[in-house]
Amino acid sequence: MKVSDFDFQLPEDLIAQQPCQKRDCSRLLILSRRTGAIEHKYFYHLPELLRAGDLLVLNDTKVLPARLFAAKDSGGRLELLLLTPGAEETWHCLVKPARRARVGTRLTFAGGLQGEIVAAGEQGQRTVRFSLAGAELQKKIEEIGQLPLPPYIRRPLAEPDRYQTVYAARPGAVAAPTAGLHFTDQVFARLKARGIDRVFLTLHVGLGTFRPVTAETVEEHRMHSEYYQIDAQAAAAVNRARAEGRRVVAVGTTAVRVLETAAGDDGLVRPGSGWTDIFIYPGYSFKAVDALLTNFHLPRSTLLMLVSAFAGRELVLQAYQEAIARKYRFFSFGDAMLIV
Repeated sequence: MKVSDFDFQLPEDLIAQQPCQKRDCSRLLILSRRTGAIEHKYFYHLPELLRAGDLLVLNDTKVLPARLFAAKDSGGRLELLLLTPGAEETWHCLVKPARRARVGTRLTFAGGLQGEIVAAGEQGQRTVRFSLAGAELQKKIEEIGQLPLPPYIRRPLAEPDRYQTVYAARPGAVAAPTAGLHFTDQVFARLKARGIDRVFLTLHVGLGTFRPVTAETVEEHRMHSEYYQIDAQAAAAVNRARAEGRRVVAVGTTAVRVLETAAGDDGLVRPGSGWTDIFIYPGYSFKAVDALLTNFHLPRSTLLMLVSAFAGRELVLQAYQEAIARKYRFFSFGDAMLIV
């Protein structure tokens, strides 16, 4: 299967640079997998579009202010993007410019934080040992770091919290689970009143979400690993819903990846945590997801491939063309799509 099969032309002015003025006022395209029918609503209509008894599964990861700037002891500056924590006080980072980030380089950050590059990896990755560890280091990162916005966002946010979901709880991501950005407390209250429950799991979105697919065929692509966690309560709620014939509605591709990682061949979701590199593309048989709420994704991306696996490539690309014709907003701060 060719990666080019998942390409489409997107006018640059449809790439949303700022979030919608109100979270739940973004537009919502509804796509029926069974009939191919398309409807156009707003996100605040979501409670009326779902069924009583549906179970929403949301990713409660929180974006770290993972973008740090450091002065080198030899002169010059480096930009670091924290990726994943290592042993003790170390972090695996993406460093720019990498050619000037040699092992042994000592770093000084704002607020008195010190560091040293202790190992080098591929594609600009480095391991940095910091002068603080644990909760002290976490607090310092929160104090001096900046949110790492996607590369297609060219202006800083007036309200950085708009790149967090209202239910973000577990710090660890370098990108937001963007399908969740549309939810408000008011929408959640109306969902509850309609008998639509919710549970949370965690997937810390990693660097791979920014990296393009460079292989010519889909099967050649190697997926990045991301840390996930799903507890016993959430797993039991998903299994109970499916046993009772109620729909499991995954909020975002990250929730899909956790559910499908945790589901066995029998369809039962088991609690657990670890690293997942699951790659979902057309031909995949879903075990734990009945409906999907997602944003509009980049051409040739693994996210678009996952959505195409769920609804069919031709149907999804037709829906994308409809969205483009109606000037929907795309990518992280863009509009949403409900696939049922």
